[in-house]
Amino acid sequence: MRNTLIAAAMATLLAGSAGAADNPQLGKPSSDALPPVELTITLRDGKPVCAPAEIRLPANTNVMLQVVSQANVPVTITAEGQFEQGHLLHADGDLVHVMSEKGYTVKANGRGTLKLRTLDAGEHSYGCTANNKRDAPFVGKMVLSPPAG
Repeated sequence: MRNTLIAAAMATLLAGSAGAADNPQLGKPSSDALPPVELTITLRDGKPVCAPAEIRLPANTNVMLQVVSQANVPVTITAEGQFEQGHLLHADGDLVHVMSEKGYTVKANGRGTLKLRTLDAGEHSYGCTANNKRDAPFVGKMVLSPPAG
């Protein structure tokens, strides 16, 4: 019964991205969990600051990233490889895909949701860059660990 409820919840959450949970390019996720994580963007001295500075997530797992910007300028979120090769399952809200940057731009004071399959275990950098301050990006760390049991 519990597995049926989890499967139904995931199907509902991933509606609009048919087959995303079992992306043939990525294979099956390491876990059926869909942990939500909030990423908050603010400005300090006109430069973007993202919190948390260190994001800890299960590796090779579908996650839901809730993005909340309190910045009054657009900010681009990047993470090498994370928004490529089928890792992005669904995006909605005030988010615009930026192909040249391989990331997403969040509108000023915007909100949105990114559902994605995390990369393999390891440490990766992620960045937040204000479109008017490209020379001063915020760089954070994404720590991906093998999912528990």
